[in-house]
Amino acid sequence: MCKYDKHSLKAEEFINDGEIIDSLRYADENKNNIELIDQIIEKAKLRKGIDHREASVLLACENEEKINEIYALAKQIKKDFYGDRIVMFAPLYLSNYCVNGCLYCPYHAVNKNICRKKLSQEDIRAEVTALQDMGHKRLAIEAGEDPVNNPIEYILESIQTIYSIKHKNGAIRRVNVNIAATTVENYRKLKDAGIGTYILFQETYNKKRYEELHPTGPKHNYDYHTEAMDRAMQGGIDDVGIGALFGLELYRYELAGLLMHAEHLEAVHGVGPHTISVPRVRRADDIDPDEFDNGISDETFEKIVAILRIAVPYTGMIISTRECKKVRERVLELGISQISGGSRTSVGGYVEEEAEEDNSAQFDVSDNRTLDEVVNWLMELGYIPSFCTACYREGRTGDRFMALCKSGQIQNCCHPNALMTLQEYLMDYASENTREIGEKLIKQELCKIPNEKARKLATEYISDIKNNNKRDFRF
Repeated sequence: MCKYDKHSLKAEEFINDGEIIDSLRYADENKNNIELIDQIIEKAKLRKGIDHREASVLLACENEEKINEIYALAKQIKKDFYGDRIVMFAPLYLSNYCVNGCLYCPYHAVNKNICRKKLSQEDIRAEVTALQDMGHKRLAIEAGEDPVNNPIEYILESIQTIYSIKHKNGAIRRVNVNIAATTVENYRKLKDAGIGTYILFQETYNKKRYEELHPTGPKHNYDYHTEAMDRAMQGGIDDVGIGALFGLELYRYELAGLLMHAEHLEAVHGVGPHTISVPRVRRADDIDPDEFDNGISDETFEKIVAILRIAVPYTGMIISTRECKKVRERVLELGISQISGGSRTSVGGYVEEEAEEDNSAQFDVSDNRTLDEVVNWLMELGYIPSFCTACYREGRTGDRFMALCKSGQIQNCCHPNALMTLQEYLMDYASENTREIGEKLIKQELCKIPNEKARKLATEYISDIKNNNKRDFRF
């Protein structure tokens, strides 16, 4: 039987089934141990995180008073590290050709119903132009695993095309990549292409369940998939994003696995995940989420987000349009720092809405609002929608970003950068009402920049954006 070792590079040792089972048993034994729960909460208040076993205890806890304490702490930690900023992004689906047999994804190879599509470079230019016309600056590109239709050369050419498109005042300033696990050599190529974050969801950390859900195709190999982030970092990629697809396995198992993965990356590479995503299984083409018996309620989902926030306070947390407006609003205050807006999960969906018979979407979208509606909504809630990509472009990535984030110094850059990119959005893309709300918000927020020199410079830059049509200022 494998031994748990977070420093190991072997998947079954750093995501160790025996350790997870022991942690869940320990959590069950101590879910009413108020003294221990208080100790864990006190440790979390230090803003340095808690480990997978401690987080498991909090997740098992059913004491309403303590749960409310956890939520209050999550809200405070979110504010301490991220202020009121919410980073905006959009997915861009390049191709849904796939050779895998994943039972929860409509892209699986045996699905003969879904319309298979792949964007040409000309198609990509049209999609990116449409995204720029919405106001997006940050994309996450997605593609099925297919060595013939979607080779690494196609992904690299697509990234180059995306970065090359300058339309009016629009430009994509950061391309994150969500593609299948690959080799160190290919990760080096992605790094050289200038990607932001490499994202790969584990789907489930339970090896037995993983292999059942991936019966065919290269993704069946649990170890190769789980060890992908180590290869990515060996290939020079500083920022990686992990996630589990909640609903495939017991949620308590997945939370422990996610945190063990984060602890492993920190132990081996000196830097944890740049982001953690928390998608839930959703209906799509021939996929019925009710067939999976591990679905979680909105209340449980909120608890997971809050506990992840206090366990890894330095890590960005992402939620997509899989979730509805009501759920997104609740988890924003509990820990989410990045959301998508105006998203399409179909191939070519930004240029033209698909006919029902041409469906190529990976999942049904629950929040169908436009980007402008999402930006307006965020500001009405008191958040600052941020289109900032400055850290990536200034080389503040990996351990350099984390050092600044953990110390709280990153806010000295992020707050003014968020305001400047919001001002760009207001000038170039916003509706009249959104612009009116945004102008008031920026004026209020400028006064909150503590450093007088930074406040003065940000004010000047924003004036240049408004009055001189200048763009792309950054701290």
